[in-house]
Amino acid sequence: MKLRPIVTNFTLKDHVYERLREAITAVDIYSADADLRLDERTLADQLKVSRTPLRDAIARLEAEGLVSVVPRKGVFLLRKSLDEILEMIVAWAALESMAARMATVHASDAEIASLRKIASKHNDKLSLTRISEYSDDNIKFHLRILEVSHCSLLKTMAEALFLHMRAVRLRAMGEADRINRSVVDHAEIIEALEARDADDAAEKVREHTMRLHEHVRKTWTRLELAQKTNVETALGA
Repeated sequence: MKLRPIVTNFTLKDHVYERLREAITAVDIYSADADLRLDERTLADQLKVSRTPLRDAIARLEAEGLVSVVPRKGVFLLRKSLDEILEMIVAWAALESMAARMATVHASDAEIASLRKIASKHNDKLSLTRISEYSDDNIKFHLRILEVSHCSLLKTMAEALFLHMRAVRLRAMGEADRINRSVVDHAEIIEALEARDADDAAEKVREHTMRLHEHVRKTWTRLELAQKTNVETALGA
């Protein structure tokens, strides 16, 4: 995990927290070979801070359900169980579909055009070597829908799911033909938004996310056992 060093003591605790959360967000935590353990000494060295503000940040991340601190064992990135992942996807589908509905009313033409700009970068047949690049833009696309809804509460609620939804989408994107199906779905969502068709936009977004739900439900069956106790799995217990 790569971290940018802290260069100022101004609101140091917040800086450390933001840097650490930013780095955790970039980790593919649902990869089969993901290293879930965080080494405090390494983190402190990379951030160029003492362990005191680092531990404050870790405590904050633990309260948010992003990491787990195991006495005498260490700090571990916290995966969700399969059931929790499926529930998160349903919640995201509900939030984003409502955001799409509101965007047909409140978003400007330029804001909707910004979605097409993101999507147009990937309108060709995508290769597996571009999965990471597409995954980043895929998340930008979905967050942009929430932004252009002009409902700040919807966006805030969705941000609580962001870390795990990003990781879920990153893993799923490389499976089956989901990456190319996603490109098609995004084009249809944009067309519905441009047409200012609230019902169609909401339905297209909901169907798109629920296809992810169905894919995870059918193919991630090993998660239920492998992640039943995430920390125990990471420790090899």
